[in-house]
Order: sequence, then structure tokens, then C-alpha cells
Amino acid sequence: MTFHTMGTVASFRSHDAIARKLVPGIEALFAAADQRFSLYRTDSELSRINAGTLRLNASAPEMRDMYALAMSWDHATQGNFTPSAPDGSLDLNGVVKAHALAQAAHLLCSAGAVDWCLNVGGDIVSHGRQHDQTPWTVGITDPSTPGLLLASITTTPVRSAIATSGTDQRGNHIWKLAPAEQSCRPELIQATVAARDIVTADVLATAVIAAGAAAVHRYAAEYDVDIIAVDSLGAVVTSGAPKGGAHFVQDAHVLALK
Repeated sequence: MTFHTMGTVASFRSHDAIARKLVPGIEALFAAADQRFSLYRTDSELSRINAGTLRLNASAPEMRDMYALAMSWDHATQGNFTPSAPDGSLDLNGVVKAHALAQAAHLLCSAGAVDWCLNVGGDIVSHGRQHDQTPWTVGITDPSTPGLLLASITTTPVRSAIATSGTDQRGNHIWKLAPAEQSCRPELIQATVAARDIVTADVLATAVIAAGAAAVHRYAAEYDVDIIAVDSLGAVVTSGAPKGGAHFVQDAHVLALK
């Protein structure tokens, strides 16, 4: 099952009858988020804030909550993830889609849905297993060779959320590159994070690109996530042997580069 939302395509896979019945509700969640937070719709609440016709402190509680969430991550990552665009406008896309995915996961689990996988523009939440009882497996595109896979990730209960960010696809959301990293290493152009929750995965996928390769191990240890990143020369950097039972596979070998 697929539907269009937030300028991308959402794909939902499940053999669970309960899960499949909830697709219209999931689609409605994303439609509501897009209506409020879109930067491409002039009538959205966020667009009106950026246009100066609505003050942030006069916006809906949902808007202020999302801003607070984004700012908490701005502080936690020392600005490597930030909702403040270089032109001074507010951009909450870095947390909005992930938050909607988290809401969808909560809706599914609360209803008793067991086996499902939701992919929205490359950010993924999953639960349970596929119809043949094998774990969900997520492919990671090779940024230097479109159409080919760099690696794949097998999900587990504590690595059920996966997000990928890249300068080729989401460069407009990655604004800060640490000067020290630029001077001594090639910059990162893509990062994939496997985590327990999708907000953490999505935020850190953006933050690690902005912070540079040295942040891969730091963020992995601080937030208990697994990271695989690619730099501008095509070198792969990972946070080490993946934890939580998940694993990265490249050319049939488990990645454990340090």
C-alpha cells in the first residue's frame, strides 16, 4: 500500500489484518502534519509564522511542542541539528516527519497490530516480522552509485527505526559543517542511523553529517544507536559492530569498521 505525503511516497507493508485496516488513519496523521508544518503550502501554520503573519507564541500547541522538540535536539547536538535555517526562517521538517512516523507506530501498536513496516521517504519504522517470519530488512542506497545498495540492515525490537539523511537528498536540512572536520577529513555525504525510536534516528542522521566523521562514534555511544556513513571520497565509516541484534551487511560481510 502506498500514498503520497510531505512531498514523498509512503509505503506500508503488512500481512496483519488489523494493521492494514489502519492505513487510512495513518494517512490522515500525515495529512494533518503536512497541513500544519509544510513549507511549500502558503496556508500552513509554519509558512504563516515565517511570513510574519502569525507569532510562534500564538500558534497551536502542536506547533509549539514541535518547536520545543526541535530546540531540545539543537541543544543536545550543540547546533549540529537545528530548526533555524540560514535565512532565519523556521524549518521543522527535521522532526515533523519522524514525529508523524512515531504517532503512526503508536496507533498501530495500540490497536494490537503486530507485523508491519512503514517507510516514508526512506525513514522507516517497523514491528514484528514479514509474512515468512523473517525480520524486516532495509536496504541503504549507495550515494555514489544511484540504484545500487551500499548495505542492508536487519531490524530487531531495539533497532526498529531507521533513518537516512544525505546531502544529495536532504542537503537543504543540513546547514552546519564543523570547521575542524572540514579541515582534516572529507565531509560526510550520507548517514544512516538504526535506533529504538525514529525521532532519535532521524535527528542523528542529519546531525552526524553536519558534525563530521568524528561524531559517528560519539553519537553512537551517547544515544545507543548504530550508524553507517559515507564520505565524499566513498569511504564507509561505521560506529563499530552493531548492537541490539541488528547488523549491517555489505557484500555479504558484516560491517564492523572502526
